[in-house]
Amino acid sequence: MNKFIGYGLGLRTVHYQHVLEHRPDVDWFEVHSENFMVAGGKPKYNLHAIREHYPLVLHGVSMSIGSTDPLDFDYLKKLKTLVAEVQPEWISDHFCWTSVGKVNSHDLLPMPYNEEAIQHLVDRISQVQDFMGRQVLFENVSSYLTYKNSEMEEWEFISEIVKRSDCKILLDINNIYVSSRNHGYSPHEFMKHIDPSCVQQFHLAGHEDCGEYVIDTHDHDVPDPVWELYADALKHFGLVSTMIERDDNIPEFVELQAEMNHAKEIAKTVPPQAA
Repeated sequence: MNKFIGYGLGLRTVHYQHVLEHRPDVDWFEVHSENFMVAGGKPKYNLHAIREHYPLVLHGVSMSIGSTDPLDFDYLKKLKTLVAEVQPEWISDHFCWTSVGKVNSHDLLPMPYNEEAIQHLVDRISQVQDFMGRQVLFENVSSYLTYKNSEMEEWEFISEIVKRSDCKILLDINNIYVSSRNHGYSPHEFMKHIDPSCVQQFHLAGHEDCGEYVIDTHDHDVPDPVWELYADALKHFGLVSTMIERDDNIPEFVELQAEMNHAKEIAKTVPPQAA
């Protein structure tokens, strides 16, 4: 059974002082791994101070698990050191590639959905999990294009990787919505083909709706369509550890906390048999 640790927020620099002074009613925090993969400094000091009072999960954006470059074991060694220091509930990254030829795109780029890519990811995920000594969660990314050599739907692609590699899924509800709008499929179709036993965490976030397409920006409040999709996700997956993700145009802490509490209220409406 997947571990349920409640409702959390992404920990951002502008909120460190508020969290340390007020110790708000939040079950856990998610932090970006790369911000703390250093020997010391003020951010690391604050991280350890907050860790004394809250569980943490580590969320990375630079593993580039789908790249054709060799796995970056220098990166993985730093991540493993951080894991040993803060003892997170789990660690996560993305089903994507971010770099090639040692050039970082600083974006989460989608994979072609075919057997060759599945085997490539399974091999690399297995190496990472063996090195880290634990399961790793991988997140579905937002996408704006498709590959001509894709042979299946994204949910089939992800499900097959999870089955073969024994990793877990960080299911981003906003990303499902964004990609479904951009590619013209049903977000409910996506969710119903994902095994609930494989989903360890949800992300909720906002986006920029441009009418004909949607951009995953993480700089808006969670909009109504994503809340509605979250409610449907709870019916299918049951209670899953859930957090609000905000990376730009960051509001006061209490505003994010209110969004987190709204997620908690929605979860109370889930039928008991689903929860």
